[in-house]
Amino acid sequence: MAKHEDLPIPVYSELEPVYGDGSQLEEAQLRFDRLKAKFVEAFGHPPEVFARSPGRVNLIGEHIDYEGYSVLPMAIRQDTIVAIRKYDSGKAEQVLRIGNVDDKYTMCSYPADPEQELDLKNHRWGHYFICGYKGFYEFAKSKGLDVGAPVSLDVVIDGTVPAGSGLSSSAAFVCSSTIAIMAVHGANFPKKEVAQLTCECERHIGTQSGGMDQAISVMAKPGFAELIDFNPIQATDVQLPAGGTFVIAHSLAESQKAVTAATNYNNRVVECRLAAIVLGIKRGMKPQEAISKVKTLSDVEGLCVSFASEHGSSDPVVAVKELLHEEPYTAEELEIITEENLPSVLGNSPSSLAVLEAAKHFKLYQRASHVYSEAKRVYAFKDTVYSDLSDDDMLKKLGDLMNESHYSCSVLYECSCPELEELVKACRDNDALGARLTGAGWGGCAVALVKESIVPQFILNLKERFYQSRIDRGVINKNDLGLYLFASKPSSGAAIFNF
Repeated sequence: MAKHEDLPIPVYSELEPVYGDGSQLEEAQLRFDRLKAKFVEAFGHPPEVFARSPGRVNLIGEHIDYEGYSVLPMAIRQDTIVAIRKYDSGKAEQVLRIGNVDDKYTMCSYPADPEQELDLKNHRWGHYFICGYKGFYEFAKSKGLDVGAPVSLDVVIDGTVPAGSGLSSSAAFVCSSTIAIMAVHGANFPKKEVAQLTCECERHIGTQSGGMDQAISVMAKPGFAELIDFNPIQATDVQLPAGGTFVIAHSLAESQKAVTAATNYNNRVVECRLAAIVLGIKRGMKPQEAISKVKTLSDVEGLCVSFASEHGSSDPVVAVKELLHEEPYTAEELEIITEENLPSVLGNSPSSLAVLEAAKHFKLYQRASHVYSEAKRVYAFKDTVYSDLSDDDMLKKLGDLMNESHYSCSVLYECSCPELEELVKACRDNDALGARLTGAGWGGCAVALVKESIVPQFILNLKERFYQSRIDRGVINKNDLGLYLFASKPSSGAAIFNF
């Protein structure tokens, strides 16, 4: 039997296999009808095909995917649907017209040129579609596929993953766009290849993404979280214990990953790279060798573990504590250790140079400590699920691991914010077994593990404790609370619809 990740994206002629039955199916049917109507209104004809990809919540394993470590997310029911039609406009210049069901996103149009460069200084919402468009053509070329000359595409997007929430609205958008472009060209590929391709697509928008968001969006299965491994990408089902549910709560502080990349997200990617290079040098690698060979902390984990074993431990954090100092490193200090100037250490990549311009110093000890300890917590989480503990003991242990993860994200990785700290505390004060920030942080969401029997009461308490004052101040409309606070069981992954 083919492995899950080797199968192509499933193609359905009805909604039920993805959206289940009952009220969720009715809601989905209304969305697809509205999307189709909007498409006809905008372009005068119906779409050829639809693709959908879900958002995700990461249960544990934050900011370690781009360091080569496994993570443990689940897909949520919120998703992005793309309706698409291709045609030859008969003009010299073919065009891509991209509309949105939500009128706050105005129609974008781009040339149908796979080689076009995105203007990253001028951020437009349609750029995410172009990421998928460029990626599809690059992939087709690498596979030797002839998809013909570019033609015009009409596209309408409908997304329910809240933007800037840390629930991966950008990956849901890029994945569904890429799969829609594939489908309208009559192509389909194994899920693991689509996951890899869509991860590379998002780099066109200037985010050094690690691949977790795309992998879970493409590969998720209903009822399971997935342990996602990288190089090569594969997914292992993790069945969560009965009696527990995850509640997702938005801090209402928007995390603008693409906009603040130089000081936040990409800054941490650079700090981890520098920490890995310095650890390599401290463990005997020549500076030039470390710079050329060491890209992530997982590359030097073996060296750190062998150092730890000399000190009676198997934990790479022991090496971090002994070989790196807690005070932040200056650029000058790092240039002395690496015997090279920092721009060339980082390969002169534009996103890394933007980090160097913005950064005053680099916290290597803290970032490496977080990554190595968080990587261990992911496996502890999976092992707990597979252990023979009672459901109650299992839920308590999973909650403890989530709490430890939040502490590490907040204190060592510094990717929290005051609103997230307040929200996580409110979750714990209202009987969550564990709660932590999820996604890139600096805003966005928290995820709480809650006993299923108290979910309605928990949501009510959180509304009073955290959201009511914000509703009163007009930050959100009370009718929209369900977008910002909801329980979710693990949902299904990407799909193509032909009807």
